[in-house]
Amino acid sequence: MDPMDPTRHLSRISTLWSLVSLAHHDGPTDQVRTAQEKLLDRYGRAIKRYLLGALRDADAAEDLYQDFAYRFLHGDLRRADPQRGRFRDYVKGVLFHLVADYHKKRVRAPRQLESDKPDPAVVCQPDAEQEQAFLATWRDELLMRTWAALAAADEANGQSFHAVLRFRAEHPDLRSHEMAEELSQLLGKPLTAAGVRKTLERARDRFADLLLDEISQELSDPTVEHLEEELIDLNLLDHCRPALERRRGE
Repeated sequence: MDPMDPTRHLSRISTLWSLVSLAHHDGPTDQVRTAQEKLLDRYGRAIKRYLLGALRDADAAEDLYQDFAYRFLHGDLRRADPQRGRFRDYVKGVLFHLVADYHKKRVRAPRQLESDKPDPAVVCQPDAEQEQAFLATWRDELLMRTWAALAAADEANGQSFHAVLRFRAEHPDLRSHEMAEELSQLLGKPLTAAGVRKTLERARDRFADLLLDEISQELSDPTVEHLEEELIDLNLLDHCRPALERRRGE
């Protein structure tokens, strides 16, 4: 079974740190490059979104993303160490340095600022604001990957958790019987209000389990305590409290 399969349970998940280790290992070039590209593909979207929000300049954000990718693929990944913190802490550190260097260069540049560009002193956010912006981007990416994992699990198992949960998220004000009517047409099978409520309950549990799986992959030691700390940092504990308690009892 593929170790990157998002439907695997926590106890069978290979932490992404094993991929990080391979990515900066002095082994066969093709294996190292494949590991690097998998990591960059996994985090590239979140990195681009953070840079675009931090710079508010699409061209500058793309330039810095290319700089990040170059460093990432040419040895900078060696600085990532599970003993020194989470993988997102490494990514955050590299990004913060890139953004800070970008603003320093703009301040030093002997040119007139364009009228539609903000002053660098305004763009340079305090550390607390940078941290919150980064965490928000990271959290959104985790949730997007969890939605994708739920859809993949449904396809593999012939279930409809993703469709029902997504429908609920997009129509939060509908009553159960109204959801049953709409989803019966959408899914092409008869549903009852009671059936929808039960499916929603199971879908939320499955989503929370998959979210914990996603987070656990990024921790070198994914104990329940460390998972709880990460959930608190990412403001996701309320989404996963019952799932976390289930794992605490395993």
